[in-house]
Amino acid sequence: MSVSLCRRLDVRSLFVSRAIPRLLLFSSVAEDSLYRRISPLGNPSISIVPVLDQWFKEGNPVDREQLRRIIMELRKYRRFTHALQVSQWMTDKMYIPVASGDVAARLNLIYNVHGLEKVENYFDNITKQLKGYDAYTAMLNCYAHEKSVEKAEMLMQKMRDMGFDQKPICFNIMMNLYYQIGNHEKIDALMLDMEEKGMRWDQFTFGIRLSAYAAASDVEGIDKIINMMKSNPQMVLDFDVCAVTAHGYLKMGLVDKAMPLLKKMEGVVTAKMRNTAFDLLLKLYADAGKKGHLYQSWNLYKKNRNIFNKGYMSMMGSLLKLDDIEGAEKIFEEWKSRELSYDSRIPCLLIDAYCRKGLLEKAESLVDHAEINSGVASVDTWYCLARGYLEGNQIHKAADAMKKAISLCPPEWKPGKEILATCVEYLEGMGDTEGADRFLKLLRDKSIFSEAAYNRLMNYIKGKE
Repeated sequence: MSVSLCRRLDVRSLFVSRAIPRLLLFSSVAEDSLYRRISPLGNPSISIVPVLDQWFKEGNPVDREQLRRIIMELRKYRRFTHALQVSQWMTDKMYIPVASGDVAARLNLIYNVHGLEKVENYFDNITKQLKGYDAYTAMLNCYAHEKSVEKAEMLMQKMRDMGFDQKPICFNIMMNLYYQIGNHEKIDALMLDMEEKGMRWDQFTFGIRLSAYAAASDVEGIDKIINMMKSNPQMVLDFDVCAVTAHGYLKMGLVDKAMPLLKKMEGVVTAKMRNTAFDLLLKLYADAGKKGHLYQSWNLYKKNRNIFNKGYMSMMGSLLKLDDIEGAEKIFEEWKSRELSYDSRIPCLLIDAYCRKGLLEKAESLVDHAEINSGVASVDTWYCLARGYLEGNQIHKAADAMKKAISLCPPEWKPGKEILATCVEYLEGMGDTEGADRFLKLLRDKSIFSEAAYNRLMNYIKGKE
């Protein structure tokens, strides 16, 4: 299955993404009428400051906790620009004194909206009273996300000198950074440092080390961490621990060791994590090659619940990973019968599979279906079809499909140079030099290639000749 159409599962990122706990936790704002006014304004280019100003002008109450809850809710949905606007409005317009927790949250938001340079400027100008543990930890987290190792290490040393290294979180941030760059020796050094300080390893510490062992296909290391967690009454073999461990075992072909963990994962799925959890389980059962368990998990997923587009994509992708096109077709028909919002990625999974099998008539039929239902097939749909035509030696059709794909492509979309070169060669070989020039101009106009990349494509074509 094409990576561009169905992202491969990277279970190792589960702990990475959750290794850094939120600095502030607040309750839901579902009943907050100010949030209900802000919520529909999803476009980050539209400022929500006028909405805030109007709310205050109407004489409605505004307090710190209310605004903090709104900021946290916006962050949860990755609406960082709007969350930063609320944070700045809170202090600039309402004159609510900023607290250390507010500073930490704002550092995170500035980094996500404006990048590292702006967040460093803000950090440098924080008053001494507010530049405490929370601010330093948030800044360390920004450096870790940026993979700025030298700056992170310098700041960590400063935190040590100031006595801010007494909690696991700063160690977990650094361990997470070293995991990301593949420096596993420094992970062990940090864990030893924690132990020497009399600091207990927490769930995130174990999780990051477990992820590193899984990434290195170190079965002894995985087993060691799991046994340590089992012997520690404060540790829990939760869904994430089981997922990382199972993925590590499956990567090494140890299906028998992975299967008990997958069954345990099914038993600890909560309502809140249900959709994400089952999407992951389906992919892992496919990795294990267990079609029977895959269908059992799918039926459990559907039991008394509605399945939405992502669920159907996960099941179809898992079946296609097992080369079960017929099964994927049945799930596709079930999805069509549900009449959910049209998602071109779902038929595209089958189009990709058909093209790889040389079933081009079936692929063309699904492209027609996509155009009928959405008005136009997606860029990935046409790109899949172009590759299918290329493999089927129908170069003229491949060139036409590529033109349609390129006309629809979003910024930064990068098709393979081999198929582009083949299309150019075909047009030139047919004597259609004008068509070849138009094709290349389309590539430049859509910013698919820089001048340097365009020259590399030409060199590639000349090399093949």
